[in-house]
Amino acid sequence: MTDDTTTGTLRDVLHDIRAVDGAVYGAVAATPTPTLDTAFRRLSAAADHSKISFTVAAALALVPGRPRRAALAGVGAIAVASASANLLGKRLVHRRRPDREAARVVVGRHVPMPASASFPSGHTASAVAFATAVGSVLPHATLPLAALAWTVGYSRVHTGVHYPGDVAAGALLGVASAGVSLAAVSWLTARGK
Repeated sequence: MTDDTTTGTLRDVLHDIRAVDGAVYGAVAATPTPTLDTAFRRLSAAADHSKISFTVAAALALVPGRPRRAALAGVGAIAVASASANLLGKRLVHRRRPDREAARVVVGRHVPMPASASFPSGHTASAVAFATAVGSVLPHATLPLAALAWTVGYSRVHTGVHYPGDVAAGALLGVASAGVSLAAVSWLTARGK
């Protein structure tokens, strides 16, 4: 296979992935969900600046031992995810936000459209990073925090500010960020002994 053939094939695959991404976004926008619209809009807004995660971290930090270590790992993971998504990912990829008017996203779902690039979803990256890091230290917290993180991610598509691919990339970035934070907390804990 020549380089031109490889480049053409890669370009075709990326085109198809973007087509599926746009189709899923359009399907979510076209599906009437009046009972859920307000809840997803409120959740998306509540997740701004990781407010939900920081609230959980503050409660965990009040309890010495593993809960406090989980809070430290979770906050560290948010820091890594947020910096990676907002300072690197969005500046490198420059993906435009979805056109929710063209997709006819119901106005009742709208949250303010961010001015930043769309890829990756910073809300999802931070929520998944926090859930993964905290869940690694406190396994009983894994399921509720993971469910919350995935719901935050979906809320970004539901409100029309992200494509599903942005959310998937944010989730992957969140898992990687949790790994970095957990390694740092482990190193700090070992040095403190």
